[in-house]
Amino acid sequence: MTSVVQKALVTGGGFSGMSAVIELRKRGVSVDLVEIDAGWRSYGAGISVGGATLRAFRQLGVLDRFLEEGAASDGVDACAPDGAHLATLPTPRVAGPEVPGGGAIMRPVLARILADATRASGASVRLGCSFASINQDADGVTVAFTDGTTGRYDLVIGADGLYSKVRATVFPDAPAPAYSGQGVWRAVLPRPAEVERCVMWVGPQIKVGVNPVSREAMYLFVTENRADNSFIEPDRFLPLLDGLLAPFPAPLVQWMRGQLTADSHIVYRPLEGLLVSQPWHRGRVALIGDAVHATTPHLASGACIGIEDALVLAEELERADALAGGLEAFQARRWERCRMVVENSRRLGEIEIAGGDKAEHAAIMRASMMALAQPI
Repeated sequence: MTSVVQKALVTGGGFSGMSAVIELRKRGVSVDLVEIDAGWRSYGAGISVGGATLRAFRQLGVLDRFLEEGAASDGVDACAPDGAHLATLPTPRVAGPEVPGGGAIMRPVLARILADATRASGASVRLGCSFASINQDADGVTVAFTDGTTGRYDLVIGADGLYSKVRATVFPDAPAPAYSGQGVWRAVLPRPAEVERCVMWVGPQIKVGVNPVSREAMYLFVTENRADNSFIEPDRFLPLLDGLLAPFPAPLVQWMRGQLTADSHIVYRPLEGLLVSQPWHRGRVALIGDAVHATTPHLASGACIGIEDALVLAEELERADALAGGLEAFQARRWERCRMVVENSRRLGEIEIAGGDKAEHAAIMRASMMALAQPI
């Protein structure tokens, strides 16, 4: 058990929050998790992950289940709109010589894997519940919950996402998420035998890609430039996505157009980013994941850096002599890596929107991948 934290509250049952619960429980910390969604649901289609994420899954103890229920492979094929092969981008085997360098999985499947590990850890999980107030003093934090109960904690961890209620409550001066000028479409399709790994077709303004998420399925992703963050009615999703694929004559892209139906789990998400300046903690309340550093998916590392936050936070609290020192050490280890992912992802999006320097784009991708392969 850590000497500085005996009991912790984690608000938010997403990937970062569940990872924090799992790692703290390994160290004997008593943990309560509250999640506002009574169904503990995870929305969306697929999620791509790199070697650093697979390395984090190994530490969490869920890598084997990911490999069973998701898909893993080496390399990313980059193609022209007509399907001509341009390059194969390497994906180093960061998680171990026997583990491929990347992969993908359905978001709800990954959520279920982590939820199972969270419950197995022995943590208290309360669904359909959030906090009503947080009051700190020198010795702890008193939290009132929306179900009328209260709790007393040594540490409160805000892992409640991009529009974090904890951030708004405890860090009222933090910036708001900013729209990037791009949006991403995702859909789920049957996986033909020829799709063995991630493939991308790069057009002048639109980027199309697919990534296997299981033996039978793959997910389609399409990044497009959108000047404003206006709401799109779901009944327009299918024709809009079909129209985005139309200019890509590559046979596989056109085959995917024919496979799209209203049952393809089509989702659209405007891409937003956020980087809260230091400190990431105030007193006994700390932020992790999207609550403090939300990124666009250009480096496929948003979930990765949030899960890594949980690993590092648990490690630093375990070795700390005082809570403040542990939180400072956590922040010191995480700042540069998370800043790099957020800011480099934002720059990649800016280059794509402007039709800018492809050499700069490639250099940022290469440098970012090398940095992500380094130990955390």
